[in-house]
Amino acid sequence: MSSTDPNEPVLPENGTEKLHEMTHIRNMFDNWWLDYASYVILDRAVPAIYDGLKPVQRRILHSMKEMDDGRYHKVANIIGQTMQYHPHGDQSITAALVNMGQKELLIDCQGNWGDNRTGDSAAAARYIEARLSKFALEVLFNGDITKWQLSYDGRKKEPIFFPVKFPLVLAQGVEGIAVGLSTKVMPHNFCELINASIHILEGKEPVIFPDFLTGGMIDVSNYNDGKKGGKLRIRSKIEELDKKTLVIREIPYGKTTTGLIESIIKANDKGKIKIKKVIDNTAKDVEIVVELAPGVSPDVTVDALYAFTDCEVSESPNACVIIDDKPIFMGVTDILRFNTEHTVQLLKLELENTRDSLMEKWHFSSLEKIFIEKRIYRDIEECTTWESVLSTIDTGLEPYKKLFKREVTRDDILKLTEIKIKRISKFDSFKADEELKNLEKEIGEVNHHLAHLIEFAIDYFRGILKKYGAGRERKTEIRTFDTITARQVVIANQKLYVNRDDGFIGYGLKKDEFICDCSDMDDIIVFLKNGTLIVTKIEDKKFVGKDILHVDVWKKSDERRIYNVVYFDGDSGFAYAKRFNVTAITRDREYPVTKGTKGSKILYFTSNPNGESEVVNVTLSQGCRAKIKVFDYDFGDLSIKGRNSMGNILTRWPVKKIVRKSVGPSSFGARKVWYDAVIGRLNLDGRGKWIGNFNTSDSILVIYKDGTYELTSHEITNRYEPENVLVIRKFHPETVISAVYWEASQENYFVKRFQIETQTLDKRFSFIGDEKKSKLIAVSVVQEPSISFTIEKGKTKEEITEELNLVEFMDVKGWKALGNRLSQFTVKSIQLLSPVDDLAETTEPDPLPEELDESSSPENDDDEEKEQIGLFE
Repeated sequence: MSSTDPNEPVLPENGTEKLHEMTHIRNMFDNWWLDYASYVILDRAVPAIYDGLKPVQRRILHSMKEMDDGRYHKVANIIGQTMQYHPHGDQSITAALVNMGQKELLIDCQGNWGDNRTGDSAAAARYIEARLSKFALEVLFNGDITKWQLSYDGRKKEPIFFPVKFPLVLAQGVEGIAVGLSTKVMPHNFCELINASIHILEGKEPVIFPDFLTGGMIDVSNYNDGKKGGKLRIRSKIEELDKKTLVIREIPYGKTTTGLIESIIKANDKGKIKIKKVIDNTAKDVEIVVELAPGVSPDVTVDALYAFTDCEVSESPNACVIIDDKPIFMGVTDILRFNTEHTVQLLKLELENTRDSLMEKWHFSSLEKIFIEKRIYRDIEECTTWESVLSTIDTGLEPYKKLFKREVTRDDILKLTEIKIKRISKFDSFKADEELKNLEKEIGEVNHHLAHLIEFAIDYFRGILKKYGAGRERKTEIRTFDTITARQVVIANQKLYVNRDDGFIGYGLKKDEFICDCSDMDDIIVFLKNGTLIVTKIEDKKFVGKDILHVDVWKKSDERRIYNVVYFDGDSGFAYAKRFNVTAITRDREYPVTKGTKGSKILYFTSNPNGESEVVNVTLSQGCRAKIKVFDYDFGDLSIKGRNSMGNILTRWPVKKIVRKSVGPSSFGARKVWYDAVIGRLNLDGRGKWIGNFNTSDSILVIYKDGTYELTSHEITNRYEPENVLVIRKFHPETVISAVYWEASQENYFVKRFQIETQTLDKRFSFIGDEKKSKLIAVSVVQEPSISFTIEKGKTKEEITEELNLVEFMDVKGWKALGNRLSQFTVKSIQLLSPVDDLAETTEPDPLPEELDESSSPENDDDEEKEQIGLFE
């Protein structure tokens, strides 16, 4: 009976045989693919946890150890030697060797080995030389405890793993892509790894983070112990040379100066940043000079470089290592703990081997001493056979066998027969006793180390740190980065135009009405006269609807921009007033500002960037029956609600016109600003220290540790140096700064009190003089600052400590004044008793009394950004 299954293959006459062949081939493919995947994982891409090396690296180091004679060897020779063990060609060996050499840990290089900062490749293998570093020779090799295997062709032996007594995989870092998995272990700091291993042995919890030879800064908030799912943010170090020049001193891990410059030029070409030119002055140290275009803020440009170029990159660690011939995913702390415990076991094996070797020396030295001193060698003179010789010696040793620490074997007796007459004749019994005592002392020390293995391992790590730790201090600074919103830092590379009658907006309508500068990343908010609101992405030219009333750049989550609106409801005929903001919206969707009834329209509209209220004059139609046809209305009496709110009834009668009469204060008051000292940025979210309530014209006072001060705006994009900031607060002209400083030209300590007299923003002024060696000792902006200082008085140099109220000590003088000398005697120490600043560390400041609120005065209002549209009947 034939099959009716449509999915069953129709077999030809020899179909059974062919199907068997197909099945066999498929099984072969499955098996071979698994073998191939296992081979790539175990023998190519993923390092073993025991020594932190991939096979090619292990074979290179083994070859270099075989060749080692203390001198440099041509890399070409090393490659040739390694090919006896590595069957994958010279290119893979060369790449791995250069990579290890550039990490400056295991290989001592000579010649042009390239530069991983600039991306320059190494010279040809015949021109460069290498040898094992002293660190590698001490830490990697010990043939007595190394396990061996045959090489790929069976001709030579190679190590299965090196007995590495150091967390090498974490120090060097590794990256590899295998079949079905990958690994990426970040390099960590040499000294920190050793200290962390010591902490583990002491029972403490280790904390380790990546460190890169290229330096830079790193945010480890989401490192996740180096496991999959973690993330590192890495940044260049960018210095502000002056207001027109930025200098990049250090670059992110994995990037080169060439690639970094190309990313900057690319961002400039796309209009994301605006620069004049980029100059690469990199030589011994990285130096990329970025010259800014006129009128461009350096602070905003720094943020833009991090947002749009390779000045900031992200790395996703994924630590995977080979344990017992299996790939295992684990965190770097667990890897360190494993390596530390493995090191302890290796040290134990080395000590046991050393003890066994010393015991053997002691055993044979004792045999030799008895053999010669007791003249047992004379007893063999009458022996006629070899066996009788051995038997005679054994009989002569019989009375002394209980003195030995192990049994006397036939091999021991054979060694005694090999002693030359010359040695017997010159045998020194006293010297032999001293040698035995020294051996016993050494054995005792080894036994002590074995009994106190953890202490011995700690001393071992400390010795490694002392011997090789110099110059290996952390190069990458650990910081907490702020989140940079691209829209906030992208430059205004386009201009927004509008054709109100035809309903078009865009940056291509150059013959129409200009609205403002914008960027190609901005969203645009549009209000139509019929009461429709829409937010859309800016384009070259886009139709949004006829009779455009208002168009502007829209900023998401901007709660301070308030729209004051009066609209006519087409259903009831009433006029409604409402105040609202637009903080979140679906792009390209139309929303009604009115009730949405037919015939509704907007009668009055203003956009207020700081939530200003206003008083309007309303004129009603002359034909209406209202008793009062002209009246004032204060928007300040309205609550700010959402865009869907109906609003309050303004009038039931037809409106002829509405015009603004006056502008009121901001409904929000002055803007509250905080300073986050961790990242050196301002914020409005309550993070860090509250520094004041700011109106448009207010500024910030910053005092630095180097004895300079600066006035800045309160823009959220400002950047400060948290490690150098002493005081940051709202600037008040009446604030008095009290300072104690070392005046280098006078070689004495001075006190000065002054007020800020300069008005220039974003420029530093030194108040401790121009002498390079002058130094700020203490500074305070409180009303009653005081210090204590210790002086040496008289010939006896008696130390006396005094307290000093700086207000009583001197009057306020000019900021350039030298000040008063602190003491005529030698000052040994100075301590500030009062706080540096009297601002409370709080996330929510106390509200100002209404009569003292700085924002309640109309004189402080800025009308430049307000837009008024009055509609007439």
